[in-house]
Amino acid sequence: MRIQVESYEALRDRVAVACRVLAVTGLVEHILGHVSARTGPDTLLIRGRGPAERGLAFTVVEDVQQVDLAGTGPTPSGWKAPSELPIHTEILRSRPEVTAVVHAHPPAVVAASVADLPWLPLIGSYDIPAARLAQDGIPVWSRSALIRRRDLAEEMADHLGDRTVVVLRGHGLVTVGTGDPAHAVAEAVTRALAVDSLARTTLAVAATGAPLRPIPVEDIDELPDLGPGFNVSAMWRHLAARAEHEGPSVPLRP
Repeated sequence: MRIQVESYEALRDRVAVACRVLAVTGLVEHILGHVSARTGPDTLLIRGRGPAERGLAFTVVEDVQQVDLAGTGPTPSGWKAPSELPIHTEILRSRPEVTAVVHAHPPAVVAASVADLPWLPLIGSYDIPAARLAQDGIPVWSRSALIRRRDLAEEMADHLGDRTVVVLRGHGLVTVGTGDPAHAVAEAVTRALAVDSLARTTLAVAATGAPLRPIPVEDIDELPDLGPGFNVSAMWRHLAARAEHEGPSVPLRP
């Protein structure tokens, strides 16, 4: 897979906006978290850290640079790939169909994972993507390590398996998207939001002391597949608009 120059620059914009979306929706705080998109078999765009780091809410296109799977590339002076780059590169190595990766630290996901609460389809029509993810099973990697080494990333990727999300206990989550990289970025972001929605509901129910009961299978079967046009594309337009209107008034490009 190789993308044209116009698509490449549009994809940089998409990754930068995705980082702002993570900030405005509360999935990341301050300067932690990153988004990547595949640009070729062995290359990816990723949000790194520049000399004027201001956090994900203030992400600009210059924060998004292309590197290879070893983390090297013709990047600007002072720019560095995130220390947890192996999260992205090991998933891209092991899953050729994956074209985008999101790593975020949603506080509700962190709290639910530390409490060892089960990831059950507690909700139905309230959040259909969340219900589907929970019904399919959300794997949890029990380690809370900073994933800076390839062996740790391989272990995390093994727990992800062929799923679209893995929860990192006491750390956060990783979600993936497939297909066209721009669409995949939006897909991975919306999946992270669905897991966060489920986590917040799980914590709220657990706080009442009520038992955590999944909805009946027959109700799961009644949930329609609204398709990517609604679950991803329409949701992405909403999220991008939120980032533009609720986030800082800093242009993506100078």
